[in-house]
Amino acid sequence: MIGVFHPGSSFLHRAPALLKLGVLAVLVATIALAGSPWWLGAASVLVIALFAVARVPFALAWRQVVPILWVLAFAVPLQVLFNGWEAAAVMAARLVLAVALAALYTLTTPVTATLDAMQALLRPFRRWIDADRVGLALALAIRCVPLLTELVREVLDARKARGAEGSVLALAVPVIVRSLRTAEHLGEALVARGFDD
Repeated sequence: MIGVFHPGSSFLHRAPALLKLGVLAVLVATIALAGSPWWLGAASVLVIALFAVARVPFALAWRQVVPILWVLAFAVPLQVLFNGWEAAAVMAARLVLAVALAALYTLTTPVTATLDAMQALLRPFRRWIDADRVGLALALAIRCVPLLTELVREVLDARKARGAEGSVLALAVPVIVRSLRTAEHLGEALVARGFDD
């Protein structure tokens, strides 16, 4: 889930988070099993229609999909090499659609609603699972995806400002170093608040 909540009054915004999580799971599973480009084309039309119904601005929707394009830049040529163009196109469409659906969920659902939904879902299992800790882990995961995207953007901007061109390694190393520093600060903050066990 990549996006940040985008306020609105559409039925997607008003729908219960648990219902949306269930529909998201079903749609992503269906897309993962769909092997036909025609089915994936129909799914693409559905996803675009859902973004339109939610009144998500195009620029905001596009920003949710851009990070996966970096993955596809490496994955698609390999897929073409080993399995051909059709398999590469199907794989790329599946990934983009799954990311877009996850982004649509987070754009139309506040984090607090997601946490409440997960706690409600896990409440019957509270004897074995600490729903509060699972909720905290989910909140951190939701927050860290856009944070990592922001780190990549900052590194790219810094390289552009210096006029630097380079390899993927030249991009990956500063991103990894900054990500580890951020994770360390986050860990220290959690320990300071008593989440150290």
